Amino acid sequence: MNPEEITQRLELLRLEHRDLDAAIIALGETAVPDQLQLARLKKRKLRLRDEISWCEDQLLPDIIA
Repeated sequence: MNPEEITQRLELLRLEHRDLDAAIIALGETAVPDQLQLARLKKRKLRLRDEISWCEDQLLPDIIA
C-alpha cells in the first residue's frame, strides 16, 4: 500500500470507529441493553483501534532515539 492508500484507509477506519462509539453509547442507553451485541461492537471497535494504530505506524517513520 502506498501512503495515499493508507491515509484513505485510515480515514475510513476512524469514521467507522466513531460510528461504533455512537452505536455502543446508544445501545448502552436502552432499557435492557443486549449484552452480546454490546460485546461484539466493543470487540470490533478494539480491532479497528489496532488497525488504526498499524496504519499510523506505516505513515510515520520509525525513529530510533
